[in-house]
Amino acid sequence: MMGHAIRVNAEDIPPSAIAAEMQFHPAATPSEAWRQAASALAIRALLLQEADRCGVVTDQEPGEGPDEARIRVLLAREITVEEPDEGAAIAWFQANRRRFRGRDVYEAAHILLPATSDDQTRRDKAKLLAASLIAHLSKDPGAFATLARAHSACASAEVGGVLGQMSRGDLVDEVETFILAMEPGQICPVPVTSRHGVHVLRLDRLEVAAEMDFSTARPFVERELRARSWQHAVARYIRVHAGRSQFVGITLESALPPVR
Repeated sequence: MMGHAIRVNAEDIPPSAIAAEMQFHPAATPSEAWRQAASALAIRALLLQEADRCGVVTDQEPGEGPDEARIRVLLAREITVEEPDEGAAIAWFQANRRRFRGRDVYEAAHILLPATSDDQTRRDKAKLLAASLIAHLSKDPGAFATLARAHSACASAEVGGVLGQMSRGDLVDEVETFILAMEPGQICPVPVTSRHGVHVLRLDRLEVAAEMDFSTARPFVERELRARSWQHAVARYIRVHAGRSQFVGITLESALPPVR
């Protein structure tokens, strides 16, 4: 319920503090934002109470508040994270290889026939025209620029439909999936539909990015695994101390981070 105070052990957290915290927790509904804000403040109070119990005193780092500094020192003192072993690092690298490669670079051209998804009649006409253009291009590939200037609704029509150098992620998925599946110089044999309309596509050049090997990626992998281990250790630490505490006005589970 929104608008009520919560208590962590003997400490009350007033509704005004929770309302002020809500700005940092955007959510689908005000009640969900309130729950997230209350949970965050409950965890903060729990950690500061533990810092008091442990007698944590510290100097602040630039841009850091006094409470944040005390929580940082408390966690650094109380939590130890083991270094990731090589087997775990290799397994995580193999499962996430796509994160350790550059972006594919390509040059392509298209003819855009505009047709919104809610105008099926226009979409059908655009597909028929696209199929006609593709049939024309199968006999005369050199006509692509002329057809783009005559039919394309994209600004690239002025340069014969050429999009210039792009990299993976620059175009909508529906279009890029087809482009990256083609061979350089190939015109896509079927019309491609996206939210923008219907496309006739040509791939001019493709450079597939090389993947890092494990030895190159290892520092990044180990850093990621350390960060994950730290997050899990903090979650366990909070859960242990929450289990020894009393919460009023907020359910225990909603004030605790998940442990994966």
